[in-house]
Amino acid sequence: MAPTQEVRFDSSQVTVIFVLGGPGAGKGTQCENLVKDYDFVHLSAGDLLRAEQAREGSEYGQLIADYIKEGKIVPQEVTIALLRNAMKAALASPPSNTPSAASKWSDGRGRFLIDGFPRKMDQALEFDSKVCESRFVLFLRCTEEVMLERLLERGKTSGRTDDNAESIKKRFRTFEETSMPVVEYYGKEGKVVEVDSVESKEAVYRQIKEAMDGTFKKLGQEP
Repeated sequence: MAPTQEVRFDSSQVTVIFVLGGPGAGKGTQCENLVKDYDFVHLSAGDLLRAEQAREGSEYGQLIADYIKEGKIVPQEVTIALLRNAMKAALASPPSNTPSAASKWSDGRGRFLIDGFPRKMDQALEFDSKVCESRFVLFLRCTEEVMLERLLERGKTSGRTDDNAESIKKRFRTFEETSMPVVEYYGKEGKVVEVDSVESKEAVYRQIKEAMDGTFKKLGQEP
């Protein structure tokens, strides 16, 4: 992983929304919709870690592999540095995939969906204080039965080492023990939008879109 400068982004210019939910809650699917409709850049903490794990010469590759296999949380210094680097890269080379993207990605402005992060309280506090204060948490609540079914189906084609019943159950326990306190913390701050993601993808997205439109209206920004 390349060294990163300890830069802090201005939250009045850079909008960060955390997307949390148990494994298989549908975070990736809903983030894809939000990227299309709101010109976000989607950063998946898990995808960044897996890419770093696979990167030739990475000093963190084996460490990341071991943590992921055990369903444990990778040390925050690694994850936060990867996220900061990815945000810097996006702001330096803004997306231009839609006509509306230019106005949302200029003069230091940008929009990020960060999914699967923060996984525990110290990550949340460190990111907010050292990288960028988040706007709110989009929390997708789902039953373990539904999440297990989705992940086992995904595991047939994903090639991911952690899409198996044993690893999935470890991830469920880790989420409940370490990530739910994060949701509760932001909830007390009035910064959680909770959506029931057991419903159909379309029904879930309708709820998310309503919350997102309201957020940008409060900020005085176009959706």
